[in-house]
Amino acid sequence: MALPIAYQLGPAVPEWLNKGDNAWQMVSATLVGLQSVPGLVILYGSIVKKKWAVNSAFMALYAFAAVWICWVTWAYNMSFGHHLLPFWGKAGPALGQKFLLNQAILPATLHNYKNGTQETGELELLYPMASMVYFQCVFAAITLILLAGSLLGRMNFKAWILFVPLWLTFSYTIGAFSLWGGGFLFQWGVMDYSGGYVIHLSSGIAGFTAAYWVGPRSTKDRERFVPNNLLLMLAGAGLLWLGWAGFNGGDPYAANIDASLAVLNTNICAATSLLVWTCLDSIFFKKPSVIGAVQGMITGLVCITPGAGLVHGWSAIIMGMLSGSVPWFTMMVVHKRSRLLQKVDDTLGVFHTHAVAGFLGGVTTGIFAEPRLSSLFVAVTNSRGLIYGSGVQVLKQVVGAMFVIGWNVVMTTLICVAIRYVMPLRMSEEQLAIGDDAVHGEEAYALWGDGEKYDSTKHGVHDDETLHNKMATGVTQDV
Repeated sequence: MALPIAYQLGPAVPEWLNKGDNAWQMVSATLVGLQSVPGLVILYGSIVKKKWAVNSAFMALYAFAAVWICWVTWAYNMSFGHHLLPFWGKAGPALGQKFLLNQAILPATLHNYKNGTQETGELELLYPMASMVYFQCVFAAITLILLAGSLLGRMNFKAWILFVPLWLTFSYTIGAFSLWGGGFLFQWGVMDYSGGYVIHLSSGIAGFTAAYWVGPRSTKDRERFVPNNLLLMLAGAGLLWLGWAGFNGGDPYAANIDASLAVLNTNICAATSLLVWTCLDSIFFKKPSVIGAVQGMITGLVCITPGAGLVHGWSAIIMGMLSGSVPWFTMMVVHKRSRLLQKVDDTLGVFHTHAVAGFLGGVTTGIFAEPRLSSLFVAVTNSRGLIYGSGVQVLKQVVGAMFVIGWNVVMTTLICVAIRYVMPLRMSEEQLAIGDDAVHGEEAYALWGDGEKYDSTKHGVHDDETLHNKMATGVTQDV
């Protein structure tokens, strides 16, 4: 019996297609997408004060949707398309079937020696361009969502609507092309396996910069900002952790042995970092904090990201020990003594968990990158870390980080200043006092909390007896 055309070798199954690689790339992309929706949507909506639960979750949800349209319309090719500038690709749509169904290639990844002869050929992947566009889009989306963590609880939502496409276009695409798409940092050999710089360092620095321009939360919120649901926060954190298998496991662009090592190293570093952070909390604050454990988990995931498939397992443990202690120190000690850090209201400490941990991961990758593992992924031949005889790699990592930091400070500032001429970056004082109900006309829970007094006119119940009379009995109730 003849098979349907979708299963025959031909238009739907070309000779270059590797079904295993294609399946893993799409699964990896979906895992990264799940980190954002529902992962960070749940985490953000749960870790903030109850009156900001809807707004915080919605900021993440909006960013995920907005990035999709911008990405396929112009931003993908600015990040991975043909060379325009040493740090930028040519803008163009990624929507037509002639583009999306052809074999995936990264046109700017051809790497040459200084004398002009070819060192590494153009990357040709064993699946269609549609899979690559999908995979890279969820990376772009989570970067904006991570950045939002610095701005929760006070940014004007309409300003956020403008900020997302502007920052994606003028900041994210620069880092992506420079480090991944064949730009000058890629050509120089700066290592960023899966986004320690492109995603985490940039989101941490940009979030901190934007937080400065937006301004702080209300005084009352800064003094007391307790999570409204720690158990749901842990559910979001769990999706973030397990989703990182796609985050780092998908970046070899193939279901190969390096992907397996990257996933294993990711879990080793995250677990080590979580345990170190928890131990430090227990020693110095006498109580192990579940929020601290989540912070330690995140810093471990961030730190291993630039070198997940480039280092040994024992290196991942060392990186985990550093990521569980250095960001802890900057957050718990340096932050409280620094006037600058105290002045800027970084709601979730994204500067520490992503910028500090991302920079740390990039530098330690320059120290621990193993030559054989590097040859599986890095375009520059004979790449190796400091302990394998290449001190210049650490220099490359530091210079690459400085470029990402400088660009994000300047461009995020310009974007915020430009938006400020159109509308306020910060909510009104009335909105800051009320929260979700004033901003969206919605509340997360049919309860009252945050320490305010019970208000019968606000909650629509006159007394406890009336409440019981209105509630139905049985499993299903009308809300």
